[in-house]
Amino acid sequence: MLEQRIGLIGAGQMATALANGLIKAKLTTPDRIVASDVDATARQRFENTVAARTTADNAEVASQSDVLVLAVKPQHLAAAAIGLRDRLTSKPLIISIAAGVRLATLVEWLGSGHRLVRVMPNTPCLIGEGACAYSLGEHATADDGALVGRMLGALGSAWQVDERQLDAVTGLSGSGPAFVYLMIEALSDGGVRMGLPRAIATQLAAKTVSGSAAMVLQTGEHPAVLKDRVTSPGGTTIAGVLAMESGGVRAALMAAVEAAARRSQELGGKS
Repeated sequence: MLEQRIGLIGAGQMATALANGLIKAKLTTPDRIVASDVDATARQRFENTVAARTTADNAEVASQSDVLVLAVKPQHLAAAAIGLRDRLTSKPLIISIAAGVRLATLVEWLGSGHRLVRVMPNTPCLIGEGACAYSLGEHATADDGALVGRMLGALGSAWQVDERQLDAVTGLSGSGPAFVYLMIEALSDGGVRMGLPRAIATQLAAKTVSGSAAMVLQTGEHPAVLKDRVTSPGGTTIAGVLAMESGGVRAALMAAVEAAARRSQELGGKS
């Protein structure tokens, strides 16, 4: 059980997922969580889902928190952070989950001397299957890093990286779910083209992707090794692999990650 009281600025989907994950993992209890949001509907949804208290006052949350999670959208973060600048008297550990917003920018908005951690989550966090990465600010301690890793572990898996690598993380795991959904849709379309009902084709495609991913994670073997095991000489799979290579699927996926990462760099430059 965590000793720290958890506060969230923002009560949207990712904030709700984090709070729920911490509770389900028995790391905290609803009475030790508080969230703020300007949207009354978001506050009510958070209360109904998490059974924790909410308020419209960001400063109230900051004053009651040992760990303060900035969970508002990137375009709203500047106003929220600057509004807290003179209210952070308790010096909580501050975690930002806003994509593209640099630690240096957070220092500009919040002031110097704060223990800051920047996190890149992804949407599978909503079902406890997240792939997250985090980077420690100048004043964050090793204990702070361990705490953040433990909290994010309640949402899936987490890795500590240098901040300069977070754009690549954004391109891979942050944007990656959209790329995988596109792959599932395309596989389903292929099944429909060959005569399967749509519902069955989509379920088969999704389960094939999730099962294959589980094989990579559980065996620890390189994807190429696992691919070779199902690719018989002159068989059906190698015919399909040839079609994928001819269509440039491998290059397209690499380019997608690169494009998303470079866009993250651009957005970070504007924050």
